[in-house]
Amino acid sequence: MIKVITYGTYDLIHKGHIRLLERAKALGDYLIVGVTADSFDRERGKINVQQPLIERIEAVKATGLADEIIVEEYEGQKIDDIKRLDVDIFTVGSDWEGHFDYLKEFCKVVYLERTQGISSSEIRAEKRDMRIGLIGESPILNKIERESHYVNGLSISGVYSRDTTCFSTELKKLTTYYSIDDLLEDSDGVYIISSPKHHYDDIKRALSKGKHVLCESPITIYEEQLTELYTIAESNKCILMDSLKTAYSLAYYRLCLLAKSGIIGKIVSVDATCTSLYNVEIDNDGMMSSIWNSICAWGPTALLPVFQLLGTDYSSKTIATHLLREDLDYDTFTKISLIYPHAVASIKVGQGVKSEGELIISGTKGYIYVPAPWWKTDYFEVRYENPADNKRHFYPLEGEGLRYELVSFLKSINSGNKYSYIDKNISRAIVNIIQNFYERKDTVLL
Repeated sequence: MIKVITYGTYDLIHKGHIRLLERAKALGDYLIVGVTADSFDRERGKINVQQPLIERIEAVKATGLADEIIVEEYEGQKIDDIKRLDVDIFTVGSDWEGHFDYLKEFCKVVYLERTQGISSSEIRAEKRDMRIGLIGESPILNKIERESHYVNGLSISGVYSRDTTCFSTELKKLTTYYSIDDLLEDSDGVYIISSPKHHYDDIKRALSKGKHVLCESPITIYEEQLTELYTIAESNKCILMDSLKTAYSLAYYRLCLLAKSGIIGKIVSVDATCTSLYNVEIDNDGMMSSIWNSICAWGPTALLPVFQLLGTDYSSKTIATHLLREDLDYDTFTKISLIYPHAVASIKVGQGVKSEGELIISGTKGYIYVPAPWWKTDYFEVRYENPADNKRHFYPLEGEGLRYELVSFLKSINSGNKYSYIDKNISRAIVNIIQNFYERKDTVLL
């Protein structure tokens, strides 16, 4: 019996896939199809896969062509599979010509001509062409514009800003709108990174017009505003998501999974630090109204691992903050301590203070150490009492997580289901902390 093996993502399976599987099966007596795992696709840069693994496996099974289906999960697995399954022929599309010649040492390699004019990327683009408008005054808008080019089916309709001085050359090439309403008319959804004090008004205007919203966290600075916006989004069948790129970083996502798995035992402490130096002119009160303070600029990011690992039901908290001037609500540095029934957490954030931006998750068996800047890391260590047991983990960091965030937003819009990596209860807990800061609740002024 001649065994043949082939691999693919098989997203939105089409006649090109089926034709290739038919020709692969014709090469032998028994066809094994390897379907790539979601995590492996992300590691290889295939970030716009629309269907989860189980749906793609079922689609391959439905063709009736595969005698056996396996899951491809790691680099180098093809050699393992060929040897383990006693494969005679490896085959793949001709667009990979020469790439898998190294497998000739283990079996025959055949490159098959693909069906011309058909690709999953084109199908995704045709079915999911969404126009996203940009609203805000941050240099991050430049990154969003750049990363949007990696996402099939997404285009930037234009930009509205109260201050365009931070725009790059590429961003300035976009259509500039002088009112939010005009931008919304030409958009299916918006990404918002205006001043946190403008978030509520900007989001409400977008949702009221039936537009989807991806907003830089915190979504609002008052919890009752957040509740109102969620209600409007639900009634208008709109997606409202936090934008926190760290949540979509592969390394961060994996370290959270490892921490929750018990690899360091029971988690007893989470400590996160996020700081940057920002020159603020204290006498320029007009400019101060649009500048993000420390608690809004860094608070959501620093609180993310705390709430995702320890939950949001803390027993008590203390906010210690240093304000440039109390009436401006601008904190150059803030430390927040949270007490849980069986754990503690602390975050330090600063827009005028510099410190080591590391993340440490302490457990009863060991700890996870993420070096600075932990919020956009591609590397972390799991450390134990015996250094010989330590393990380092490396993962690619494409686009600082922004492109994966855009993919999740697009997928949420197309499916009508929220695919955010940040739960609503975490969004609400973040806003609650922000509100406590502005109301000086549980707050000590330094």
